[in-house]
Amino acid sequence: MNGSERELPLTNAKLRATRHRGANQPALEPTHRPEGYPPLATPAVYERVREAEAAGNGMTIHHSPRRVVITAGPTHEPIDAVRYLANRSSGRLGRALAEEAAHRGWDVTLLLGPVERSGHYTQVRTERFTTTADLQNLLRIHIPDCDVLIMAAAVADFRPKRATADGKLSRSNGPYALELEPTPDLLAEVAMSKRPDQLFVGFALEPRDSMRASALRKLERKHVDAIVANPLETMGSDTIEAEIHWRDGQCVQTPGVLSKSTFASWLLDQCAGAPAMRDESTQNE
Repeated sequence: MNGSERELPLTNAKLRATRHRGANQPALEPTHRPEGYPPLATPAVYERVREAEAAGNGMTIHHSPRRVVITAGPTHEPIDAVRYLANRSSGRLGRALAEEAAHRGWDVTLLLGPVERSGHYTQVRTERFTTTADLQNLLRIHIPDCDVLIMAAAVADFRPKRATADGKLSRSNGPYALELEPTPDLLAEVAMSKRPDQLFVGFALEPRDSMRASALRKLERKHVDAIVANPLETMGSDTIEAEIHWRDGQCVQTPGVLSKSTFASWLLDQCAGAPAMRDESTQNE
């Protein structure tokens, strides 16, 4: 992939007004493409994109529909029948990704944790999970048939080794020790059976000064296509500033701080330019 192909989504993410104004777009047909443009559409569409860029109007072109699985929200790991270990994830980013993918006509399955469900896209199939084990089972069901996995859920790193499932721990005056055990690495697990034509994207939520190094370690350890590095302040926020690290060594940063809905468009454009996605489009030509 040359540099211009990876840079095109940065432009497309900003040029969206025309689509929302209902402008007529030419029918998409596989064809030869100008240098630097992914194999998505006819020369007429490329010309429309150039005109839109010149005029400051918005227009986005996309691949044929994809089967995408998106995870979102936290996990709740039970301590007893009423208490659990959790984190502050709102699931907002994963839901934004699911809505944007549905808007593009992709076949979307959203695996959503214990947060409030919201959104306007009835095309999104939603299945719920509570614990890491719940999500593990759902991934095993859905991953074999998907083209893209975006693992945006904030899965717990640890869970109680022994939970009191049918009762409630009583209060006492003395100290209480809670023994924890690591949860399975769900992304690394499903990546073990990843096909070459699948695209797997994970996330690294870390302190800003160490998030890049953490993302690169996760990229190698989990054997996925890309890791999105984002700082701790992303959790619970309406905005995100991030960078995506690809296995080929490229790093692409967001154009500043974005709303999570705008970031969803940016990230899906990045995914659409990935080799696994482009290779499938080439086979359809």
